[in-house]
Amino acid sequence: MASAGEFLLRPRSWQRLARVAGYATVAALDPSSYGPAARELAVRQIYLTAWRALPGYLAFTALLSVVLIQIADGALRAYGLAPYSLELVLRVLVLELVPLLTVFFVAFRSGAAVAAEIAVMRVTGELEDSAESGSDELRGELVPRVAATALSVFALTTLGGMLALAIAYWSYFYTSRAGFFVFTRVVGTVFDDLELAGLALKFFLFGAVVALIPIASGLEAERGRMKSVPAVVLAGLMKLFLAVSLIEVLVLMVKYL
Repeated sequence: MASAGEFLLRPRSWQRLARVAGYATVAALDPSSYGPAARELAVRQIYLTAWRALPGYLAFTALLSVVLIQIADGALRAYGLAPYSLELVLRVLVLELVPLLTVFFVAFRSGAAVAAEIAVMRVTGELEDSAESGSDELRGELVPRVAATALSVFALTTLGGMLALAIAYWSYFYTSRAGFFVFTRVVGTVFDDLELAGLALKFFLFGAVVALIPIASGLEAERGRMKSVPAVVLAGLMKLFLAVSLIEVLVLMVKYL
């Protein structure tokens, strides 16, 4: 039985991920993929991934925002850089940390569960690894899960970013109306058209990898070998961490180098 490291490093595992991504793209463009059963599965996935996790996610985002704002503002004031505090907080917190928090929150909450569910279906023979043949079972499991997970990542990141902006405004200006104009000017500077385009691209990439990697990893499970399930789930989380880290590093390189 292969270990998690073997599932992670074997070339055919990454080739399978590429095939599943291609198949998901083609299937997502087919209107027949969105039947009643697919919509029901998508709604259930959104409920489990986003709605049930929303209170805990927002609470943690609020705590992270308050702590980071206090640390950044105190440190910059000590060095005489207080005028740049708000802009730095928005760039680091809203543009970088909140999307990362969301993607890992979704990955550890539902990604592992999805990978395990797909792996069990693969082990018991309920789901064939037949992306090339256009299996109805694979299509029925793949498209709604990918769409729902990507939408959950986008929705949670948007809500987390809005909450972080509200906390930043309250922390710096409280209820001052005069501060509103300063705040909107800084927000306009930080979130220019190019930055918003890059953020949208990062949302899309994060949503895609969080949706696709657990499913592709679940298909790695060996038929009739239930003991292979933990290995493929762990390998999927490792792949997901590598993919998200690579996306974040590449985005930062494009923005700041």
